[in-house]
Amino acid sequence: MASSTRVFVLLLLIIFNFLYISAQKTIKHKPFSMSFPLTSTSLSHNSSSKALFLSSLLASNQRKQAPNTKTVSRIPSLNYKSTFKYSMALIVTLPIGTPPQNQQMVLDTGSQLSWIQCHKKIPKRPPPTTSFDPSLSSTFSVLPCTHPLCKPRIPDFTLPTTCDQNRLCHYSYFYADGTLAEGNLVREKITFSRSQSTPPLILGCATESEDAEGILGMNLGRFSFASQAKVQKFSYCVPIRQGSHAVKPSGTFYLGQNPNSHTFQYINLLTFPQSQRMPNLDPLAFTVGMVGIKIGGKKLNISGRVFRPNAGGSGQTIIDSGTEYTFLVEEAYNKVREEIVRLVGPRLKKGYVYGGALDMCFDNRPMEIGRLIGDMTLQFENGVEILINKERMLDEVEGGIHCVGIGRSESLGIASNIIGNFHQQNLWVEFDMRNRRVGFGKGECSRQM
Repeated sequence: MASSTRVFVLLLLIIFNFLYISAQKTIKHKPFSMSFPLTSTSLSHNSSSKALFLSSLLASNQRKQAPNTKTVSRIPSLNYKSTFKYSMALIVTLPIGTPPQNQQMVLDTGSQLSWIQCHKKIPKRPPPTTSFDPSLSSTFSVLPCTHPLCKPRIPDFTLPTTCDQNRLCHYSYFYADGTLAEGNLVREKITFSRSQSTPPLILGCATESEDAEGILGMNLGRFSFASQAKVQKFSYCVPIRQGSHAVKPSGTFYLGQNPNSHTFQYINLLTFPQSQRMPNLDPLAFTVGMVGIKIGGKKLNISGRVFRPNAGGSGQTIIDSGTEYTFLVEEAYNKVREEIVRLVGPRLKKGYVYGGALDMCFDNRPMEIGRLIGDMTLQFENGVEILINKERMLDEVEGGIHCVGIGRSESLGIASNIIGNFHQQNLWVEFDMRNRRVGFGKGECSRQM
């Protein structure tokens, strides 16, 4: 009798496990999709300055780890499409909190922490219209100092944190251009609709910042928006911007599947073991294998080794939506400048440097200068290329002055090659977190797609 009972119970357990596993498989593959419009506005003055430079933290002397990609692959994917405004950065608007408050954020593939502007309640002074009011959200909470993240040396979290006077977790976020955002680490939802929202995500709630926009951190770190929201892939198409910057064209932004991806060419991300600690390397960046540069059809005599990290981590090549222009390490930059001087040297504006970074500038006739320089091609592994038409070699920076959109990396105090959004115009760029690769495809990005 006891034996029969054990057999019966065993059969029940087998049937229960089978039904449970089947249910989990059904849930696992059920797509999570949504669609809603995202409104956008232009950049504030300080955000424009930040977009000129590297928008992520300096990688020096920071300990980081790669994310757990296996966890990402097991979670149902998030899918939606929106628009963004493009001036010197890619600005989206996300509905944050419950009920949602629209927050403008710079889409930044070069940094990890996402943060929003939170206003302080000051008597007799109305709050800024663009800031987030935590008191209006039922899902807002602040991380206490006892939280595991509130430690100065979390291996894969790049922020120095401290306890403030209220025993809350305080962070300070420094950018390469010297600007600072600081506040408290919090948990909050992105509420897309009444029925669909993200789980509570770790965000920064900035109370001390001169910028009007926050940051949507989208790198490979465990605490980026892409990782926390279990986004398996995302993509954007940067429109061609007007020279005066007065008109802010709209681009297209996808979280999840992109119907154009069948036309993309892919290159694998370079990966780095957690044990490989290099002072100048950012292992959480989207690092790709660049192999060369052509100008006017001529391949420049640049060794491929300058585009890959050396023993100290210098030389990695990063695709970064949060940096405006392209920056090259010294050896590569010198070869590019040497060729441009050969082609248009007498027309260079002598002694002029824009923003401490761009020194190949001209007083007028940008179309003529562009025609003399010709197209530029960035070459990557697997034969993948990014073609930059001669019409987009120069950018108007001020008062009719136009500069080649390439600067020296050392002007930022970094040792990496950065491909910024200026050289991503009319180009689909897809970041495939699940397969650890980046895709590129031609697009008419000024049209809604």
